[in-house]
Amino acid sequence: MIYCLEDDESIRELVTYTLNTQGLEAQGFSKPSEFWEAMQKSVPDLVLLDIMLPEEDGFSILKKIRTSSMTKRLPVIMLTAKGSEYDTVRGLDSGADDYIPKPFRMMELLSRIRATLRRAGDEEAAIEEYQIENLYVCPSRHIVTVDGNNITLTLKEFELLCLLLAERGTVLTRSQLLDRIWGYEFDGESRTIDVHIRTLRQKLGEAGSLIKTVRGIGYKIEDVDK
Repeated sequence: MIYCLEDDESIRELVTYTLNTQGLEAQGFSKPSEFWEAMQKSVPDLVLLDIMLPEEDGFSILKKIRTSSMTKRLPVIMLTAKGSEYDTVRGLDSGADDYIPKPFRMMELLSRIRATLRRAGDEEAAIEEYQIENLYVCPSRHIVTVDGNNITLTLKEFELLCLLLAERGTVLTRSQLLDRIWGYEFDGESRTIDVHIRTLRQKLGEAGSLIKTVRGIGYKIEDVDK
């Protein structure tokens, strides 16, 4: 599935129609709010992202995608009328996999989408799985089990767990967790992290004890070798 976030209706419809007729399933969105709602339900294989959008710009959206453990490897191609060298470099430096200025040719777009998906497939094969005591997590397949039993987590709980596992052995502060998963800075008062850690521990049962509280700092999952 490919998501196309583009507020220009004619471009959005042309792109999604072409992709769907070429064997690449696509869905279009005119507003970031619609895009984020769909992302909560299902993460696509690739995102086509415009920069000039209502509600929030494409660079802000790209930053949120890249700071989330759940979507940090999600391929993103930016489609934009901003075709200067500065804008291209900014897009690539911000984490875009490719940057295609408008107007673009559809056959070239298709070729670059397929090339990006091939690269992503090669990288995904290298994504590690986590097994610590009775806890098993597979980020690419969105699987969490404890003692072989499937555990159902919300998207944010899953992202939080994956981030702690990816950084296992390292203490992550509430500020770091909030910024990397929710995409905004810690204001010193939010209880968001503490509430999610509590519910995550409850859902993991015995494996919840793997998440350690470091008083006055934050949380960590101890390295498996320690």
